Amino acid sequence: MALRRSPFPNGLVAGLHAAGWVLIFPCFWFLDQLIAVCVSTSLERNRRLEKECYLHPLKVVFGSLVFFVLFLIAAPIAFLGFLLWAPLQAVRRPFSYHEEVPSIPVEDRNQGWKEAGKVTFGFVTANVCLLPNGLARFNNLGHTQRRATAIGRYIVQGATRPHIRIFVDSPSSCGSTLSPSSSLMPQAASCSYGATESQPQGCGDPSPEPDATLSQSNSNRDVAVSVPLDDAKEPHPLPSANSNQNSNQQGDRSRRKLPRAFEALGWDTDVVLEVSTLFPASVDFVCLEEVFDKRAAQKLKQALGPLFGHVLYDVGVYACQPVGGCSSFKFFNSGLFVASRYPLVEAEYRCFPNGRGEDALAAKGLLCVKVLIGLQDEIERKLVGYFNCTHLHAPEGDGTIRHEQLDMLMKWISEFQLANKEDNELVLFDVLCGDLNFDNCSPDDALEQGHDLFDVYRDFCRDGPGKEKPWVIGTLLEQPSLYDDDTKTPENLQRVLEIEELRKQYLSPPVAKPGIPIVYPESGQTWVGRRLDYILYRESTIAKNCQTEVDEFTYVTQLAGLTDHIPVGLRLNVTFSSEETGETPQN
Repeated sequence: MALRRSPFPNGLVAGLHAAGWVLIFPCFWFLDQLIAVCVSTSLERNRRLEKECYLHPLKVVFGSLVFFVLFLIAAPIAFLGFLLWAPLQAVRRPFSYHEEVPSIPVEDRNQGWKEAGKVTFGFVTANVCLLPNGLARFNNLGHTQRRATAIGRYIVQGATRPHIRIFVDSPSSCGSTLSPSSSLMPQAASCSYGATESQPQGCGDPSPEPDATLSQSNSNRDVAVSVPLDDAKEPHPLPSANSNQNSNQQGDRSRRKLPRAFEALGWDTDVVLEVSTLFPASVDFVCLEEVFDKRAAQKLKQALGPLFGHVLYDVGVYACQPVGGCSSFKFFNSGLFVASRYPLVEAEYRCFPNGRGEDALAAKGLLCVKVLIGLQDEIERKLVGYFNCTHLHAPEGDGTIRHEQLDMLMKWISEFQLANKEDNELVLFDVLCGDLNFDNCSPDDALEQGHDLFDVYRDFCRDGPGKEKPWVIGTLLEQPSLYDDDTKTPENLQRVLEIEELRKQYLSPPVAKPGIPIVYPESGQTWVGRRLDYILYRESTIAKNCQTEVDEFTYVTQLAGLTDHIPVGLRLNVTFSSEETGETPQN
């Protein structure tokens, strides 16, 4: 059954809800601006020092006074709007659904999948900290609307690029894989947060240059380029891409090399591991967290809709929850945002009931989605997949709350899949991703690290409770240093992640148990930092004759200066026996 677009049962209720929000919004906006005037980011403070501007205290005094007065004037009108808006939350479905015919063409990389015996799916997750502008500044991030526009453009720019891997054969590179952004790929101007602030129109434009070597019709073909040492300054031109090339037919895995930072650890793998200045090519599913601001969600929807076609946004509940009670008032939704290149056939959201403190003001929870991949015409069985997104309780020291939420996750996912299971289906993947707000190296997170979830879902980055694989990199940046020269551009942040000494300086360190000194890293281990962002996959629930394997894992630095998390991407291959094949799945 196709999802209904409107979150309300009829147009009358939707109109009343919109009218209530129109009355509330001016008061909300004045309060947001009041906070924004009083709280500066480190980038703004540095710029004032460079310009020797000493009028900022006057701006704070007069600006806060003006916005405070306007807030008081608008408050009675907002109260009337609230009386209209709040009761309607009882009949609001907890998400909005946007569907459109994709206008950005992307080649089907799974063409010829029956001959190859497998299909490929790309997943990305990122915490983008799109709070209202004033609140985002407490995380040293401002200009929420501009950041949302840039983030949407960057995801599209990365997902539509050619899938190129370049290998440099030189002693200095140790066979490292270069990001296309720093080599042969034509790029838009590099955009840090500062550039977003000063050049909002041109920054991050994903449109290729008119004389670009590669057309968009080749955007998803895998191309491997080997550059010898003597030719490193003048790379060979890109080879012509064969129209039959796809991700299942490219190159020899034995030629793939780890980036130098990984290779130096003595760790080898057939999986491509990359720290990239661009989002992975051919992404099928995007899960974003902390998209709390409604206008920012609209900007992301406008940017991602033409590429992905199916978007769930404004996910969560508002007002008194549970309905009719006043024990927990939700000022913000869950912050979850999902974009998919495949049709969504079912979706369900559940709110965690055990939030505490400031986290209880947001409706954090779980979003479960069932997607339709294609139809086999021989035996008329549907190809489907399950994509689950979440954002757990944040404050440190509240491991028991997160542990309870992990219990809920497992229960809710099982219930959703059982309720929506059909006999004529083949399940190709079951993925859980999001910001879990605990890592696999902090002693303070030991309770969550040992949860049964990791016996059910596989974490590709994990060797066991409290033990990461040697190439793993933390995904949480230190907020005060977001705009340092080493971290404010994608290229510089890429360098930080690949060099252990720089990671120690710019990534958040593990959290010790209260009163117990921490020794980190242990002798002979590398410094990783806190990895809060996960993409997990489960094999026990997929079709009997299907097997999954990770083909590529990516740390993305393209959002340098736009958020305090490092996005991660995972490319999953699904291999199945010949009796399970049929019609080609459609993107």
